Amino acid sequence: MADCVFCMIANHQIPSNIVYEDDKLICFHDLEPQAPVHVLVIPKKHIESLDDVKEEDKELMGHIMFTIHKIAEDLELSGGYRVVSNNGEDAFQTVKHLHFHILGKRKLTWPPG
Repeated sequence: MADCVFCMIANHQIPSNIVYEDDKLICFHDLEPQAPVHVLVIPKKHIESLDDVKEEDKELMGHIMFTIHKIAEDLELSGGYRVVSNNGEDAFQTVKHLHFHILGKRKLTWPPG
């Protein structure tokens, strides 16, 4: 999609700090990190949200989930990490391109508050 910022990053039209890339996805550091480690994983295929994933995308979705584990290992997140995907406006999805946040190296207190 021509006006999608994540498509432009995937096509190397916009520079990014790439962590991992293969023929199906790209992973790069978030410009406004919410944790000491905050990277985004996006499919190179334009899919607007989880609601738009089709039967034909099952292999791609499995590849993304499997690769997230590899990326977390490469980022030395052995102590744990979060994987988050905001889906739709009510969930604050700000870019209309499916993406997953990997967040790590943030010490959380439990229970919160």
